[in-house]
Amino acid sequence: MTSRRVQKAAEAIREVVSMAILADLKDPRVEGVTVTFVEVSPDMRSAKVHVSIMGDETAQKLCLQGLTSSAGFLQQKIARRIDTRYTPRISFVIDMGVKKSIALAKMLHDLLPDEIPPDEPAGPTVD
Repeated sequence: MTSRRVQKAAEAIREVVSMAILADLKDPRVEGVTVTFVEVSPDMRSAKVHVSIMGDETAQKLCLQGLTSSAGFLQQKIARRIDTRYTPRISFVIDMGVKKSIALAKMLHDLLPDEIPPDEPAGPTVD
């Protein structure tokens, strides 16, 4: 179970990284990125930033390389926001949850009929 302090730090890191990706990063490889959540180690020396990247596998790899190369810049942003002895070293992990849920919704849509027939009466009706 993580402490409240670690959870607050994880939320602050998520906010800082997502805003910096949107507003401050100029790398053309980094686009279509959503920061889903952040895992911070109990000693707060490392943080895994889970990101959802839209596009095919090649675009995802390029975007992940761009994010990894900008990790130092993002750590500076984090250091300004949270006041701790150590600034967490961030690493990026692709979160496939969003893509899997979209694929599952598509499969369900293909399997289920578009229209649901109206309910018929259960038994004989007495007039």
